[in-house]
Amino acid sequence: MAVLTAVFALLVALFVAAPSARAMDSLDDRSLSGVTGRDGVNFNLHGFALSGTASLTYTAPNGHSLQLSNFAISRSDDIDQLFTDPYSLQVRQRAGGADLIDIAFPLNAAGLARWQFAADVFTTADGQTIQGGALVLQDLAFYGGGLQISTPAQANTEGVAFGLGLNLQLGALALRPQGRNSAAGEMRISGLKLAGVREDGSWSGQPWALADVRQQPGLLHAITDAKGPALQLLVDWPNAGATAPLAGLSIDNVRFGVDASAVDLGGARIGSMQIQFLDVRLRPSN
Repeated sequence: MAVLTAVFALLVALFVAAPSARAMDSLDDRSLSGVTGRDGVNFNLHGFALSGTASLTYTAPNGHSLQLSNFAISRSDDIDQLFTDPYSLQVRQRAGGADLIDIAFPLNAAGLARWQFAADVFTTADGQTIQGGALVLQDLAFYGGGLQISTPAQANTEGVAFGLGLNLQLGALALRPQGRNSAAGEMRISGLKLAGVREDGSWSGQPWALADVRQQPGLLHAITDAKGPALQLLVDWPNAGATAPLAGLSIDNVRFGVDASAVDLGGARIGSMQIQFLDVRLRPSN
């Protein structure tokens, strides 16, 4: 009892000796009107996993189709950075243009946030549907970068303007003819890395901005040219005074098969590359 009394007396003494906390002040309308939410919306995909029979199908005018189905997507977590390194969604101003939506990826410095992906591949032609195996991505890690979305700055142009920054490492990309659970006969690309580089070709540690809404915008929209209607994917020329960013691409190994008869093509490295202008047009086949 004496011990409890002593502890209680100590707590009372600390409370009396401690400076009093300032009471909360109410804000008037003028103060409230000056408050802005500058942090945007942050979110984390802790424990994310998705699987099911959802499918994505491209069908050509002649009836032939390519389908990815039975998706399985999941992401591992960095338990020390569950909420301190989130995805961030902000609306930013753009000089001379509409505001842009900026989705920033986690920095993922430890590389522990990794994506896994698998889908079955089906083709349909001449009334027959054939399962062409599976597409499998293993240990896909993004290190910063992000996606920008806005409206085109060009007058009388509809569509979606975008920017995309990538700093990624992929453990393996595999095409498996006997399904996602069998590596027999697979084509496997291992140790792929895509990121920004310096002038000398060394890795910069920064994302590669293959398109930027402010300086070198990408554009996705429908057009009609001399050959008819098409879906155009465009990365425009850099703005005056701007330089197209440099990127590097490395692959540790490309291999066909897993047994003694496997063909090993080794690795490859592109020390420096950039997109000055890109115009891809997808149009229906005749």
